[in-house]
Amino acid sequence: MQLQDILYTQGFGTRRVCAGLVQQGKVQVFKENEPLALVTIAQAAMEFEAPGLRFRVHGTDWPYAEKAYILLNKPAATECSQKPSTYPSIYTLLPAPLRQRPQKGAVQGVQAVGRLDQDTTGMLLLTDDGQFIHRMSSPRHHVPKVYEVTVKHPLDERQVSQLLAGVVLDDDPKPVRAAACEAVSECHLRLTLTEGKYHQVKRMLAAVSNRVEGLHRSQIGGLRLPDALLPGQWHWLDAADLTLIQQPAAC
Repeated sequence: MQLQDILYTQGFGTRRVCAGLVQQGKVQVFKENEPLALVTIAQAAMEFEAPGLRFRVHGTDWPYAEKAYILLNKPAATECSQKPSTYPSIYTLLPAPLRQRPQKGAVQGVQAVGRLDQDTTGMLLLTDDGQFIHRMSSPRHHVPKVYEVTVKHPLDERQVSQLLAGVVLDDDPKPVRAAACEAVSECHLRLTLTEGKYHQVKRMLAAVSNRVEGLHRSQIGGLRLPDALLPGQWHWLDAADLTLIQQPAAC
């Protein structure tokens, strides 16, 4: 694949813009099997094997990714929307190439896999892989998600038992159950859900006469949010991470 086309697929602008980046000496390519050796490329049409290619644009290193899979530690007071109403969009936390990756539809770049409320923090997946988004969002797949819940009133065994047995929400007579539920401390509940109803955690806690004061998603499937990834930071997910996401959450 020509270097200008590689840059285009990775979100660095139109093909003309990408060709200009190369011609201006803004793009360097890492030599194969030499992780620290860089070569400045001047020919936009020079061809490379795209899989496994690593390159540097404007001083920032990038790996070639046919599809982008991103983990963001979502901070509070941000919205999972391209057109936020009150708070900044989570997309402003991502570099331009991730927001500009070409898509067949009208919306470009990576998209959030589901949404977290503006006051909810923690694990948020983003990708430009539509099949992955569908698979992760489908209720048939029951992907477990673990939440750390700070509640207003002290927890008791009755509340935990109710959440495990199932509570009825106001929009559905069928009880909604927690896949796992543990009172970590007096006001800290660890809750695992396999569904994704609107404001589900808050409504489930309200149904057992308590109130959510803080909500943080710490795990999706078998993948935990890394302690080193600070709020507002992101990193690439690799094949091993994607495999973990498909696995059951560890107790």
